[in-house]
Amino acid sequence: MFVENQWIKIKAPATVANMVCGFDILGFAVNNPYDEMEMRWMTRANNEPSIVIINIDDYQLPTDPEKNVAGAALLALLEEYEEKAGVPKIKFEVKINKLIKPGSGVGSSAASSAGAVVGANYLLGTIFSKDDLVRFAMNGEKVASGVKHADNIAPCIFGGVTLVRSIFPLEVVALPSPQLHVTIVHPQIEVRTSDARSILKQQVLLKDAIKQWGNIAGLVAGLMKSDYDLIGRSLEDVIIEPVRSILIPGFDDLKKACKQAGALGGGISGSGPSIFMLSKTKEIALAVEKEMNQLYDGIGLPHHTYVTTINQAGVEVEA
Repeated sequence: MFVENQWIKIKAPATVANMVCGFDILGFAVNNPYDEMEMRWMTRANNEPSIVIINIDDYQLPTDPEKNVAGAALLALLEEYEEKAGVPKIKFEVKINKLIKPGSGVGSSAASSAGAVVGANYLLGTIFSKDDLVRFAMNGEKVASGVKHADNIAPCIFGGVTLVRSIFPLEVVALPSPQLHVTIVHPQIEVRTSDARSILKQQVLLKDAIKQWGNIAGLVAGLMKSDYDLIGRSLEDVIIEPVRSILIPGFDDLKKACKQAGALGGGISGSGPSIFMLSKTKEIALAVEKEMNQLYDGIGLPHHTYVTTINQAGVEVEA
C-alpha cells in the first residue's frame, strides 16, 4: 500500500468510443486531450466520509460521491475492498481538473471514472486486475448516462484499441493496431449521452444488422492485419450514425470533405458532438484538421480540434 497522506498524480486520456460501426463494443484511447487528477488515501474514522471529491476546474460537477462519476466508481471499488478480512477502513481524497469537457463525446466521464479507480488501485498496492477496474469504473458511466457501458472505460484503462466482447460477464480484448493518426473536432454544442441514446431505434432490419456485423469484423481484421484499406472500407455505420448525425451540424459535409482530404474514414465519437477521423500519416491528419476548421468557420460554429495518436498506455500514475 502506498504511503498514507501522500499525493499521486494521474493522467487519464480521452477516448473515442464505437469506432463508427462498433456501438458500445469498440473504442480507443488518444494522447490528447486528457484529465489531470491527484489522489491520496488516509485511515478513516467511523464518522468520516469514505470519499472526498475536490473539483479544481470550472464545470461545477457534483461533489457528492454518489452523484459524481469518479465517486461512484470509487464507492464500488471500496465496497469490494472492504469485504476483505482485516483491511483498514480508508478514505480517498481526489482532486479533479477536467481538461476533457463534459458532454464532448470523447470520454469525459470515463476519464474521471477510470482515473479514479486506477489511482486507488495504485494506492492500495495494485490488488485489483484491469478487468476489476473496468467493472468498478462502469458505475461512473451509469451515473453519467444511466447505462453501464465499457467502450470508453476499457481503452482508458487498457490503452490502445479494445473490444468489449461481453459486459456480463465482463470480457475485454485488447486489439493490436497499426500506426494511426487521429483528428478530432469538437463543435461547441452539447449532446448528452442519455439524450443520444434515447433517440436510437430499438429494432433494426436484419439486412442492416448483417452489414454492420461485416463492418465490425472487417474493422477488427483490418486493425490486426495493419490493412489500412480494409480499415477504411469498414468504417461504416448503417444503424446508429444515420440517427445520431442529425444532432451534429454539418456532419455529412464534414465527413465527405475529410475523406476527400485523404482520411481513411471516421464518424461520431461516442454519442457526439465530437467527430473523429483516422489517417495513415500526420500530414493527412493535418489536412483533415484544415477541412474541419474551414467547414465550421464557414457556418460560424465555435469548435476545438485535436491532431493526436492512439494512446497505448491508458491511465498513467506518477508517484
